Amino acid sequence: MSLLMKQKPRFFLLLVLFLSVIVCYSQEIGIDHQRLGQLRTEFENGKMEISNYNTACYFALSGDRTLAFVYLKKAVYDDGFADATAMEKDPDLSTLHHDALWPVILQKIEENVMKQQKVAALYFNQKDFWESKTLKTPYRENISEEEKIAGLSKFWSEAKYNFANFDLLPDLNFDSLYFAYLSKVTNTKSTLEYYQLMAKFGAMLRDGHTNVYAPQELTNELYARPLLRSRLVEGKTLIVGVYDPKLEKEGIKVGQEIVEVNGLPVKEYAARYVIPYESSSTRQDKEVRAYDYALLAGSIHQPIALQLKDKSGFMQKYSISRVKPEERSAKLAAAPFEYKMLKGNIAYIALNSFGSDSAANAFAACYENISKANAIIFDIRNNGGGSSSVGWNILSYLIQKPFPIHSWYTREYRPSFRAWNNIQQVYGGKSKLYPKEKFFYHKPVVVLTSARTFSAAEDFAAAFKSLHRGQIIGSATGGSSGQPLVISLPGNGTARICTKRDMLANGEDFVGKGVQPDKKVVPTIEDVRKGVDTVLEEAIKQLLSPKHGANKI
Repeated sequence: MSLLMKQKPRFFLLLVLFLSVIVCYSQEIGIDHQRLGQLRTEFENGKMEISNYNTACYFALSGDRTLAFVYLKKAVYDDGFADATAMEKDPDLSTLHHDALWPVILQKIEENVMKQQKVAALYFNQKDFWESKTLKTPYRENISEEEKIAGLSKFWSEAKYNFANFDLLPDLNFDSLYFAYLSKVTNTKSTLEYYQLMAKFGAMLRDGHTNVYAPQELTNELYARPLLRSRLVEGKTLIVGVYDPKLEKEGIKVGQEIVEVNGLPVKEYAARYVIPYESSSTRQDKEVRAYDYALLAGSIHQPIALQLKDKSGFMQKYSISRVKPEERSAKLAAAPFEYKMLKGNIAYIALNSFGSDSAANAFAACYENISKANAIIFDIRNNGGGSSSVGWNILSYLIQKPFPIHSWYTREYRPSFRAWNNIQQVYGGKSKLYPKEKFFYHKPVVVLTSARTFSAAEDFAAAFKSLHRGQIIGSATGGSSGQPLVISLPGNGTARICTKRDMLANGEDFVGKGVQPDKKVVPTIEDVRKGVDTVLEEAIKQLLSPKHGANKI
């Protein structure tokens, strides 16, 4: 059965009562009581929602054709049901096929299909409606003033109607901000300068899934970086990765502190040239973007000047070249899935990306060996996201029964409701995780998180917390998740806008806060210099503790 639509709770209770009566007396009235019992079980287990269509099926199975047609008409006339093929093939409705009302219903479905096709042609199939070719202009070194205003206006308008997190910005007057930026964008002297300003405008919404991206033609001017990785540790900016042998030969090492960038103290440089252009949801997210990701970004044609200090206090200046983003990614990228056994027969699994099904597939392939471990550590500290379903697939091995893991909502905009001065509503739902039929890992599990844990990886952490399946150790996640709407902008640029608010299963927010660890552990400067993974060591310590028991669901 299809087109499952939500109804009021009172109707829910009435239907449960009705189904109970039908199942009890099914043998006396000669209906398929086994099928009704199956439907009732599916309904009570949350595998089926109440809808007019499904209610018609219940009554058709019970032998009450009159009520079956009452609800089938509601489904078709009121709800707009438009799948005649599915309805005709649905065995639950087979007893209605010879009734005089059946062809009437089919005729109305045909009308619904035509209506939906007409609407779809206007709003969805017609490419020039939402993504107008008029506004999707090609890159030029300096796009026109009209294009600049149009781009700002499009982003402002799309955000005003679609952005999910305005409640987190009570002091922001978005219209006033837009008005102030109109003159700013028209005064820019190049497309490069324009997109830098647009990035700053987008960052005002303080959301990690709401960003403006410069045209591909400007990638090497804005996003080139050296083969280094930096990070803010105990208030100091440290080198945490060196990926070029030439830099190592020059004396650049992990653990050195970046004191100056291009002649400015590192924090002053970040405050002036980095932070204003980075969209971030939390303080920890801002620090990651400023000091991990964007600090050393810039033009591939301009080397970056660094003054570094080692642990003895010795300082030296370096001029370091940047490389193309794709070259750097190839050098620094980690595999989506890493697996090894640690002391105490603990399985360590790094889930570094949910950008494809690779991590879930690899976990499934290794599960026979993983299942023999005394405990599992899932490390998502460096996972920037992807698809939430990938991580949830892995978590399904940790439960024995269906369990709520996630709730969400999006804004529900109806033009007529606005005309009637109705308060804007939201539409949302909840997600359940279902166990693997043949697999259940019942032993202890720990998840490691950091501020670099972002998006779909946060959905993994939030689901794990909702399952109460074990401890989260590390630091708060980035605090940003949700479905971004991607739009084009003049000059071949793009932007995205967060349209969905994700939450824990109980409705608790983590957007704007981060999923909080059960035990906070953060690396120190000395840890980085010695190559010690303090967070992982704490997890191992917890799991080897005699007090640590398996949490079963």
